[in-house]
Amino acid sequence: MRKSNTSSTSGKTSAVEAGAKDSIHSRTDWARVDALADEDIDTSDIPPLTETDFARSEWRFPAATGSGSGALPQVMVEVSVDEDTLAWFQSQGQDYPQQMRAALRLYAEAHREAA
Repeated sequence: MRKSNTSSTSGKTSAVEAGAKDSIHSRTDWARVDALADEDIDTSDIPPLTETDFARSEWRFPAATGSGSGALPQVMVEVSVDEDTLAWFQSQGQDYPQQMRAALRLYAEAHREAA
């Protein structure tokens, strides 16, 4: 039997119950989860980050992109991007195309490692 998405004591959905949308066979009501406000999610079961956590963390930078030595070959493509996403990258500065390439590369590298 499935566990309810709300805690009987707080009426809030836990972070574990909210979960990640990584299963195509999920029986989770994602519309309900997506409709939750941050304050409706009970995160009390998540321990706070410690200095040890930060000491074990590492900065993630994509493999060489752009021009210069070690640069990977680039291909021009046309991709539709949501207006607000493009506006955010553009607000980061004139090098926004490089930042977009870096974001795509990090995403691809993370998913290659997971596979």
